Amino acid sequence: MNAVSRSRDDNLGPHSSDRSRTVNWPLLDARGNWSQVPKGHVPKEDAVCRPFAMKSIPPSPIGWERAGVRVSPPATRRAIRQTVWTSLFALALTFSVTFPVLGQQKDDGADLIQSIDQWMRENLDDSILEVLDQIDQDKVREAFSRLQKRFQGSSIYELGDAQETAKKLLPILEQFEETEPYAAWLKAHLDYFDTANELRRQMTPPVPKPGIPIPKPSLQVQRSVWNKQLEKRPTPPLAKPYVTGLKQIFSEEKMPSELVWLAEVESSFNPKARSPAGAAGLFQLMPATARQYGLNISWWRDDRLEPDKNGRAAARHLRHLHGRFGDWPLALAAYNAGEARVENLLKKSTVRSFDAIAARLPAETQMYVPKMEATLRKREGRVLTDLKRPS
Repeated sequence: MNAVSRSRDDNLGPHSSDRSRTVNWPLLDARGNWSQVPKGHVPKEDAVCRPFAMKSIPPSPIGWERAGVRVSPPATRRAIRQTVWTSLFALALTFSVTFPVLGQQKDDGADLIQSIDQWMRENLDDSILEVLDQIDQDKVREAFSRLQKRFQGSSIYELGDAQETAKKLLPILEQFEETEPYAAWLKAHLDYFDTANELRRQMTPPVPKPGIPIPKPSLQVQRSVWNKQLEKRPTPPLAKPYVTGLKQIFSEEKMPSELVWLAEVESSFNPKARSPAGAAGLFQLMPATARQYGLNISWWRDDRLEPDKNGRAAARHLRHLHGRFGDWPLALAAYNAGEARVENLLKKSTVRSFDAIAARLPAETQMYVPKMEATLRKREGRVLTDLKRPS
């Protein structure tokens, strides 16, 4: 037995009525120090219990029990399983995905992941391992990496080539509650593949010969295809509980309330959605951006998962971007691709507009702005460029 008892009948909480079976629990006290609880000892009120020490793995944003709060064995085992898998999955993605917005590329984490896998098999309940073994983690990481490369590549047509990868990955992610946030992100992005393939079908013949670059679809054609995509699309089911409150928040931030529909583009209004790049919540905020606007992100709490806080931070960030770039298409391009990238492209362009730099942006961003334009037209009957400036 290591940190966790192997017995499935044990109460995994530190306050089991059977003190003879209580194991050593790592604690985090009010000063942030780790300690072990002696057998039979009840922790002080300022201690936060965690079912196992996971110093090497970034924990997931779920609230663990406070001292004195009893958790049933199934609930605790489910929480452990969720934390382990979510943490390992996030860590694996961190090492397998390139983050072009941040200009960083993580090293191969194979050795670290192997050591984590060994640690889990030595310390976790067998039932947890059975769940983890049902997913081929290498294939999941490889599929996400392939998708991310297509999104960040320059070719919209090549993005369409990843449609089969996305379709095969989605059912895997939907099988387990631990990977559902990634499934939510992927579902909100499936229409990029559909649109990319429709643009390929509409390519003006003749198709260029092998070795000759394929001309990129014009923004006029992209906007037409996106408008048709949104024409008969119903409002996302999850939008209804959030739209009214989000519009109030945007108005309080002196922003056009119509921009709340950016949450449809980003996450289909699923507050639990998480991207392989690390963004989370309705408006898919990256950790650094969220912290910039006062949101707390730690192992026990992630404010990005709270719709109101996520929406307010997004409104403030969009206001900042509009102030920097001067119009909404460029602000949205920077929201998706990063401020530095958009600024650098504008410096090389004689015209300061999204249309002038779109072809040199990542494939996702090339499609992101037209998709938002079509969404705004469908949901509000408004044109993006006609929206008022932040007051």
